[in-house]
Amino acid sequence: MADSRTARSSEGLGSTSPAPAVTRAAAVMDALAASATGRLTLSDLARELGIPKSSTSNLLLALEEAKLISRHGAEFTLGRKLVELGAAYLSRLDEVQEFYRFCEQAPTLSGETVRIAMLDGTNVIYLARYEGHPAVRLTSNIGDKMPVSLCAVGKALIARLHDHDIEAMFPDDIELPVLTPKSLRTGAELKAQLTTIREQGYAFEDEESTTGVVCLAVSVPTRGAHGPSLGLSVTALKATYSVEQGSQMVKELNELARSLGNPMG
Repeated sequence: MADSRTARSSEGLGSTSPAPAVTRAAAVMDALAASATGRLTLSDLARELGIPKSSTSNLLLALEEAKLISRHGAEFTLGRKLVELGAAYLSRLDEVQEFYRFCEQAPTLSGETVRIAMLDGTNVIYLARYEGHPAVRLTSNIGDKMPVSLCAVGKALIARLHDHDIEAMFPDDIELPVLTPKSLRTGAELKAQLTTIREQGYAFEDEESTTGVVCLAVSVPTRGAHGPSLGLSVTALKATYSVEQGSQMVKELNELARSLGNPMG
């Protein structure tokens, strides 16, 4: 039994996949995306996949020919083709098209920085960003991930989950990622905020991811049985933010959320 297990593990990632090359190609792009520098060598990737350098080299050559990765000396990075594919995917999402249309016409949101995001485990992925406020410059770009505990939209989305799922994801003593002195530190602090979010119907982030910036967010009603879990957020400078402004922002976010959540539009 031990010998057979060793033999299977030596075959590397994708050995049990119906299409090992596809599984390994996806793993290459995941590894490059997760790399701190965005660059990895052949040796790095062969080690990541658990397959010989010769097999990895052939895989990288095919990905390079497809423009899914690029070679820079001895290192590899993600290719520009992925940007084209991502843009094509987003352009076909009805929710994203409606998001931009609504923001352009909304009395308050048209002058603010607004984003739409999708829940992905304990992170959110930003799908689109409307920039109506030139003074608010955000570090997160389309396609970026952010831990849910650091952003209003993430907290608005996980507030919809069942308590037992939240408990499994965020035990009281779990240490959360920190970006500013106001970032939440533990699962217990996060769950205390979720109670408030459920009561008021929206999430408020007070300089927890960026100093000097506040954010409000709401979730979008699920669109269909298998629709993505989407959320909307609007960002403002704390120095000029007011409760009255926040009330109008939440009102328009909820209007947009109802529009996105209604298949009949």
